[in-house]
Amino acid sequence: MTTGIQALLAFLPILVAGVMLIGLRWPARRAMPIVYILTIAIALGLWGVSVNRVIASTLQGLIQTAGLLWIIFGAILLLNTLKYSGGIAAIRSGFAAISPDRRVQVILIAWLFGSFIEGASGFGTPAAVAAPLMVAVGFPAAAAVVFGMMIQSTPVSFGAVGTPLIVGVQTGLDRAALDARLLAEGSGWDAFFRLITSEVAILHAICGTLMPLFLIMVMTRFFGRNRSWTEGLSILPFAIFAAFAFTIPYMLAGVFLGAEFPSLLGGLAGLAVVAMAARAGLLIPRDRWDFAPPAEWPEGWIGRIEIRLDQITARRIPVALAWAPYVLLAIILVVSRTVPAVGDALKSVTFAARGILGETGINGDFALLYLPGGILVIVCLATLVLHRMAMGDFGRAVRDSAGTLAGAGFVLIFTVPMVRVMINSGVNANDLASMPVTMARFVADSMGHVYPLFAPAVGALGAFLAGSNTVSNLMLSQFQFSVAELLGLSGALMVAGQSVGAAAGNMIAIHNVVAASATVGLLGREGSTLRITILPTIYYVLLTGVLLLLGFHGLGLGDPLVGTTG
Repeated sequence: MTTGIQALLAFLPILVAGVMLIGLRWPARRAMPIVYILTIAIALGLWGVSVNRVIASTLQGLIQTAGLLWIIFGAILLLNTLKYSGGIAAIRSGFAAISPDRRVQVILIAWLFGSFIEGASGFGTPAAVAAPLMVAVGFPAAAAVVFGMMIQSTPVSFGAVGTPLIVGVQTGLDRAALDARLLAEGSGWDAFFRLITSEVAILHAICGTLMPLFLIMVMTRFFGRNRSWTEGLSILPFAIFAAFAFTIPYMLAGVFLGAEFPSLLGGLAGLAVVAMAARAGLLIPRDRWDFAPPAEWPEGWIGRIEIRLDQITARRIPVALAWAPYVLLAIILVVSRTVPAVGDALKSVTFAARGILGETGINGDFALLYLPGGILVIVCLATLVLHRMAMGDFGRAVRDSAGTLAGAGFVLIFTVPMVRVMINSGVNANDLASMPVTMARFVADSMGHVYPLFAPAVGALGAFLAGSNTVSNLMLSQFQFSVAELLGLSGALMVAGQSVGAAAGNMIAIHNVVAASATVGLLGREGSTLRITILPTIYYVLLTGVLLLLGFHGLGLGDPLVGTTG
């Protein structure tokens, strides 16, 4: 097979998924089993992957699926716990007290609160936490999922206390070889990694500055009465202010503190500053924007999880006490990721499988307590005490939450194993690179010196497949670095572009959309979500690519391995 044919065949499952989900508007529960079978057929028949390895990859995917479902369950349980405790009613009134304007609310909940949760936990948790909260305060379920996915962009490279960089990039690069070369140039790995981290933060800060504005425009265009891109732009000054309130501390943390805390500090600082500004009316326009009354919403906007506060509970609790579970969630997430003793204790309750079916490198684990799902459940138990709930009400919350998992589970048991088969296809009888790497190489070989424009899209492709910035970086960092070397360009900047593109790719990762949809009871509408989130994804990867071209060919940015410090 020629390289072009290999790339086309590797791309075929993604193409078929796109046609079914976006073109034919099939629900994921119908499309993904077909795509999984197609992927296995290509892996076995054309790549020469062994049956044993395909089965091992499938089992690995199922273990990861269990972790994703655990996160979904925890997020739904927290919502239902607060629903029955009276917390949601208080939170809703609290946001209305800050501002009844939905434009302000989407910035506070999605952009700022979501970014903080991403920095603390990763794993798609922001969408799973923010989307139900938006539904609870009056957003259509379809809009909440879209906004929850759109914030899977700027904060993601530094999500889970920097995991995509600390694990993804550092493990994805051949560090042993680079250490020797950097030492010969009078530098070292720590300085090189700090350069990558700084460049990721700067690229994201530039691209992310327009994301709050995109949230507003998407809201008014796709979920407004008049379906207008420009209807809500009177809030432009506030949106830009909210963007800088996050991106400035975010960038400074990335440049001066390292990979662990940009999203955490940016989200926390931004939420505090913007909430105070909104309460004071700073930069808030006189006009107010809201959705049409729920009775006028199309059926496709409404999820199966309905929160009717007046019929659930008559309990009233203070706003501060209602927010306490979310504050506790953030604290536990941060402590568990930054205090080794706490993290190790939580990780001690872990199911792990190494060398599944004897296949080297195919491992799986499910950390019951360390995953955000476990922490969410711990917070729910704490809420039971804090809000003095009756055990009967908490039991209703558990039953409601368990009942929403079946649909998501069916889709994910095909989607995640399909991804793992593709990623693990590099070990085969035909001596071919894995499917994702085959696609990436073809793109690079075809583009030559304009390749930097497309490097972020390659990273986004990896994240689209795996639903993970970290996995995309693991798969493609060394490849991106090698392409940069062949072109005589900075490997550090190319890897930074890879990480930023991979973050943007999370906005269209299928099983992330499924997971977010499940938390608000909107399974089966994944294609509609993807048709919207593809727009900010294109913006993000295109602007990042332009910035890479400018950095390489306009500013001549480099690193120690190409003769400059960058």
